[in-house]
Amino acid sequence: MAGGAKARRLPRVVRERQMVDAAVRCFARHGYQAASMDEIAELAGVSKPLVYLYLGSKEELFTACIRREAGALLAAVDAGVGGPEVPPDERLWAGLLAFFTYAAEHPDSWVVLSRQARTQGEPFAGEVARMRDEIVGFVAGLIGEAAGEADVVITGRDVDALAQALVGSAESLASWANETPGVAAKEAAATLMNFAWAGLGNLMKSERWSPR
Repeated sequence: MAGGAKARRLPRVVRERQMVDAAVRCFARHGYQAASMDEIAELAGVSKPLVYLYLGSKEELFTACIRREAGALLAAVDAGVGGPEVPPDERLWAGLLAFFTYAAEHPDSWVVLSRQARTQGEPFAGEVARMRDEIVGFVAGLIGEAAGEADVVITGRDVDALAQALVGSAESLASWANETPGVAAKEAAATLMNFAWAGLGNLMKSERWSPR
């Protein structure tokens, strides 16, 4: 028996990952208030006292979920985007594709970030806001670069407004795509890219943006 117990022991980092995985799943399905620490422990295959020992209270566990999932989303977008030698429109396309792909492949994570965390007030909403600010800053930088290359004068306020609008559209579209059967991440990314870069007027004339 003792040997069997030792065989089941896992490093703390592995156990914590299992607990956060289970918590993300539970919070996404039931919401923060209705999620049960008992169910999270059961899904993770550990005792409830061990969850409290490793990750603290329910609030601390939810915060850990938000931080991990936000970090993973930002890392996915960052990895998908090319360097400054890549044209701004191609970088935006790559970033959108990475964003929608992550949301599609990690639907529970996206529900936690886009819906659950924002509706629970602080400190959870602030965690998501920091992630969003980073994405908005990235998009604003691309818009500014594109304007500079086109020799177009655009105010910082307009750049910020456009970046906010594009990120807000991406968030809404990602949720819609995940809830609509048959909508692939690439299709959602292309829809927003054409709307944002080619413009609605050009789309009405069947003029679409496409990667080089």
